Amino acid sequence: MQQLVKLVVAAALACAGAGVVAAQGLFAPAITVNEDVITTYELEQRTMFLRLLRAPGDASEEARKALIEDRLKQQVIESVDLKASPEQIETGMDEFAARANLGREAFIAALREGGVDAETFRDFVAVGIGWREYVRARFLGRARPTDTEIDRAMGTGGGAGGVRVLLSEIIMPTTPQTEAEVQARAERIAGITSFAAFSTEAATHSATNTRAEGGRMPWMPITQLPAQLRPLILSLAPGEVTAPIGLPNAIALFQLRDIRETATPPPTYAAIEYAIYHIPGGRSETALARAADLRARVDTCDDLYGFAQGQPPEVLERHSRAPADLPQEIALELAKLDEGEISTALSGGNGQTLLALMLCGRTAALNENASREDVATALTQRRLEALAQSYLDQLRADAVIVER
Repeated sequence: MQQLVKLVVAAALACAGAGVVAAQGLFAPAITVNEDVITTYELEQRTMFLRLLRAPGDASEEARKALIEDRLKQQVIESVDLKASPEQIETGMDEFAARANLGREAFIAALREGGVDAETFRDFVAVGIGWREYVRARFLGRARPTDTEIDRAMGTGGGAGGVRVLLSEIIMPTTPQTEAEVQARAERIAGITSFAAFSTEAATHSATNTRAEGGRMPWMPITQLPAQLRPLILSLAPGEVTAPIGLPNAIALFQLRDIRETATPPPTYAAIEYAIYHIPGGRSETALARAADLRARVDTCDDLYGFAQGQPPEVLERHSRAPADLPQEIALELAKLDEGEISTALSGGNGQTLLALMLCGRTAALNENASREDVATALTQRRLEALAQSYLDQLRADAVIVER
């Protein structure tokens, strides 16, 4: 009996020791930034967070980069004894959650279901708020435009020349049953460098309006694309394809066909107005026929109210949002539409609902009706962003970063 007790105790101690070792491994340093530690646990949490947000690029690599930058930001913030208040952090969490049309608690619950702790979300927001306050305190005096610069901006639409890109696209819907198959296909397509081969794949598999053209899109300003997508596109050489980009109920790929700089300043927008009409049935023939009927009978977003008459209110949504607040999958589709055009590339409800997305209009950020104050604010914000990024690049270049 005593021998049995000893064996049980030894087994328990061994299990406990294994648990301690696992915990130590999880919280062991993965990266040090000027001797500040980033743990394996933090990397795993940020990676899962980015995947849940459907952020573009490789989630593991983006998490590593973002956490290094967060440590650099935090070091600067602490050096001037700047700290976001609990009220500021909660407000920031509310605003971030609202981008997903959720309240803070509902957003946190969704994160927990995906394995992400609430504290990971809180830390992410807190660093962002502290950095924003620091940047304003340090650079605001340099960022404010002169009267001459405001006059020039109001006369030209705000700024120098821009970049235009010529892309081809493939957006493939997914369901829980087909996600693995579509992901494997997307990874294969990502290795294509031939324009003709990519167009063939688009004509076969893409669900967008450009399918009939082999996925080929017209020239567009890079600023018309979602901010998260721009660096991915600019990193491509002609013929190269992005890594698969996860969207709700879909996977997207883009091939760069050409790129050029222009003397004409790119348009910037203060708000994008759009509507979504929900059609049950996913991508069934019945749902697609209903969408075709919608296109034939509707010319403006106001016409949608007549089309939806007598149906539940949730069938029709209408929004006006700043470009930065648009969900990525919505922003991608709206970038390709002219006012009054409809896209049926997106799905909702795990693929059970077809989303007819219509662009109602775009409100220019800088135009002849803008007040001088509005123009000055827009110019100041752009300069703050540029100064902040330049300073962060300098911090990273000067830092001692050890990746284990």
